[in-house]
Amino acid sequence: MATSELIEALQALAHERKIDEFYLIERLEQSLAKSYERILDLEWDARVTIDRQTGKIYVYEMVPVGEPDEETGEYSEFEERDVTPADVSRIAAQNAKSVISSIVRDAGRQSIYEEFSDRVGDLVTGTVLQGTPEFTIIKIRDGVEAELPHYDVKRSPDERNERPANEHYRHNQRLKVLIIDVRDPNADAPRTRGEQAKPAIVVSRTHPDLIRRLFEIEVPEIYDGVVEIKSIAREPGARSKVAVASREANLDPVGACVGPKGSRVRMVVEELRNERVDVIQWNDDPAIYVANALSPAKVSHVSIDESNHYATVVVPDDQLSLAIGKEGQNARLAARLTGWHIDIKSASFALAPVEAETLIDEEDEADDFCIYEDENGVRCRNHARPNSRYCGIHADLEEA
Repeated sequence: MATSELIEALQALAHERKIDEFYLIERLEQSLAKSYERILDLEWDARVTIDRQTGKIYVYEMVPVGEPDEETGEYSEFEERDVTPADVSRIAAQNAKSVISSIVRDAGRQSIYEEFSDRVGDLVTGTVLQGTPEFTIIKIRDGVEAELPHYDVKRSPDERNERPANEHYRHNQRLKVLIIDVRDPNADAPRTRGEQAKPAIVVSRTHPDLIRRLFEIEVPEIYDGVVEIKSIAREPGARSKVAVASREANLDPVGACVGPKGSRVRMVVEELRNERVDVIQWNDDPAIYVANALSPAKVSHVSIDESNHYATVVVPDDQLSLAIGKEGQNARLAARLTGWHIDIKSASFALAPVEAETLIDEEDEADDFCIYEDENGVRCRNHARPNSRYCGIHADLEEA
């Protein structure tokens, strides 16, 4: 390739890929300098210049002049000695391909970063291109791909798992995903293995905000800001709870989200591959909020301990298993949704008289129960701490 042809090819590529022409030439000069330093076995560093008009290439050896700095041992002045080889164009052409590929790849990642860095948290629809045991590549649009990681976090603790356990994807399947990260190609932060070769965009199917964006699509009242999603608690692939509130007194926020005959929430559930979604009404009264969060269980009474952020809930005996849920899931999600520590008791257990063997016995403090009683006279059923008459939750009462 003649030098003039090389510069024309660089100019055409820069225009096609929307890369700065001078940046492309500077990167090629830097790469050629390292190559010529090795090929010509130079004693000192090399510098390469490419004439922007003719494309002619010049190679110089940077020979130091004078004495080095006494403290750093580095030279401050150099003399350029022309060491341009006769076959300079051939060597340049060999290097140009790899350099250009690298520049185009980096420029593409930078372009994607600039376009999508402000879109973290947005919902996008993509097509599954290929999958591996550790990640799935999703095509967002032509020339833009995203990574949906689903690594085994036990074996790869530095990686992510953004796929619900019940989901598996097939080629060309359409997916709605949430953008959670856009990798900065110029970041100095440590990179995990193979990160540079991965797509710049990272997406998720497990993030709670995925539910928020899906409801914004299906519920116009949420999109318009009339209904607000206050909190989301999610166990991806299994069950979620969404707390909603209305800014208009006459609008039922739960009904707006559920839709006629459940049509709106059903669309969200179908997109989440039949993950169960409970929509509950938010309330600024924590007792009512906690009771709502335990839906579909019916709650008889809620006692709030604001100092310890602790809620004691009494439910009918036949509602206890429903309030707790399978493997504690309903109670766990309710606690995460409300931010309160929730203790659920059945009515018969909470209101039963304290048996003689459970009364305070100073001689056998190891089996003592906490003596705290709430405003309704309901006795705490937690064991007291050693050498104390109170449990860990109510320990501050002893100091008072």
